[in-house]
Amino acid sequence: MGARIPAEIFPPGEFLKDELEARGWTQVEFAEIIGKDTRLISEVISGKRSVTPETAMALGEALDTGAEFWMNLESQYQLSKVRPTQTSIARKAALHGKFPVHEMIKRGWIEANKNIEILEKQVFDFFGVAANDEIPSFMHAAKKTSYSDASMLQIAWLCRARSAAMSSPAEKYSESKWSVVWAELREQLEFIDGVRNVASILQKAGIKFVIIEPLPGCKIDGACFWLNKDTPVIALSLRFDRVDNFWHSLFHELDHVKHKEGMSQPVIDIDIFSTELGGMPPIEVRANEAASQFLVPKKDLEGFIARVNPSFSDDQIVGFSRRMRVHPGIVVGQLQNRKLIPYSFHRKYLEKVRALVTRSAVTDGFRQMLND
Repeated sequence: MGARIPAEIFPPGEFLKDELEARGWTQVEFAEIIGKDTRLISEVISGKRSVTPETAMALGEALDTGAEFWMNLESQYQLSKVRPTQTSIARKAALHGKFPVHEMIKRGWIEANKNIEILEKQVFDFFGVAANDEIPSFMHAAKKTSYSDASMLQIAWLCRARSAAMSSPAEKYSESKWSVVWAELREQLEFIDGVRNVASILQKAGIKFVIIEPLPGCKIDGACFWLNKDTPVIALSLRFDRVDNFWHSLFHELDHVKHKEGMSQPVIDIDIFSTELGGMPPIEVRANEAASQFLVPKKDLEGFIARVNPSFSDDQIVGFSRRMRVHPGIVVGQLQNRKLIPYSFHRKYLEKVRALVTRSAVTDGFRQMLND
């Protein structure tokens, strides 16, 4: 009898039983032939005992099959008993390989679950997909520094921002409210506590405002998108906890809202503080310039630079900031961005704002969790 591969997976004992019956041998007789205890033959046939290499050698020699045949039968049988588990492992590996499942569980976006069916459903619902190979709806809208497709970390951040925005309060949006928004935000620029009032000002203007902590390894500053044609959303990451970065990011996104950008697909902004404007799309260059102009008008800033460059002393910066009615950190940030002073200069003015902003805004992360 030559070596063969079974079409179906059965315990090796069933094949042994068939071989003995075909030869008309009893278990006792076969035990005598191979020099083994009858109990061993009985337990192999009943599936109570596995085929060891030693037993496989004896079976192969007696039945002219070769030991490999019996070892293969045993291996296939043992694998067949654990295949459902292995399938679950493969599915989990595929899920973790595509989506940031571990970080999503840590942030409380989904719950840990050993059941792959439940875990997959949570992840798919979060991203709005039906299968692991389906592309999330935000995929084509996202932009990296190179303005190519976004990473899954960025898409996850955006999906969470969308979820948070749905629970964020806001009155009805109207373009007629813009003049009031600009005037009220302008009044908040001079003192650090002004950042506390941003959420309520935007809420009254009908603009939803959320703070979403970025996932580890996810470079993202903010995003502008619309839940529908009447509900704009601004989401910030606050990955740079500085007064100048906060205000610049906010007005950058507000410029997108003002131009109704992000309606058909979200605008995700990464490295909006970069001085390499040549690599940015025109709308990003425009939004950056608009934010800078609103904070410190270009004509006034250039006049200040012409008068005091290159000294930029504390008194000069504070004096100019008071005349502009903005926080000194905003002036320092613009001077740094123009590379007129090193990033190590006047850092005392670059006050932190994250703790103040998150007290009034709908926030996910930074040790705060949304009650979904």
